[in-house]
Amino acid sequence: MDNQDLRTLQILEEIEKDKTPSQRYLAGKLNISLGLVNSFIKRLAQKGLFKIKNIPKNRVKYILTPKGAAEKTRLTYKYIQYSFQFYKSAREKLRILFYGLTKNGNKKIVFYGAGDLAEIAYISLIEVPIELVAVIDDYKAGEIFMDFVITGSDYLSTIYFDKIIITGIDDTENILNSILKKGISRSKVAMLQ
Repeated sequence: MDNQDLRTLQILEEIEKDKTPSQRYLAGKLNISLGLVNSFIKRLAQKGLFKIKNIPKNRVKYILTPKGAAEKTRLTYKYIQYSFQFYKSAREKLRILFYGLTKNGNKKIVFYGAGDLAEIAYISLIEVPIELVAVIDDYKAGEIFMDFVITGSDYLSTIYFDKIIITGIDDTENILNSILKKGISRSKVAMLQ
């Protein structure tokens, strides 16, 4: 599923939930620029996925059309398929990675990144005798991940671990560079292929 389909789905979902979301609200919710939201809104309205009605106080109301509801259903199904394939693929890759780590005597690991892949990795740990000792994510420090309080990367120097598993999906090269800048050897870092 590409970014355009995902954003279209997100916009249609938000319009279905709230008939009068501002473009500024949509930009914040989707984490994209206001101009890009405006472009999406115009394109989707031209495709006939929803109608735009002016209401008082310089606001607009979006009315999802039958064509828009059908497109939302199609994109939801596509997203579910994509998510299931991602899950299956990640589980298999993690299974191989964790068995390799176990075979090489690794017992304590750290997750670097606290998103969807980290959740799948956490579930996958059940199958191997490896202990998760910390979850690192500079952007989510202080939040809770499963039974862990997420910490910043400075915490790495205070704990013992055999391997760091990069469980961030986006920007893995920057994560790797951040780890290496902390003086941690590349041999102590693993990531999914």
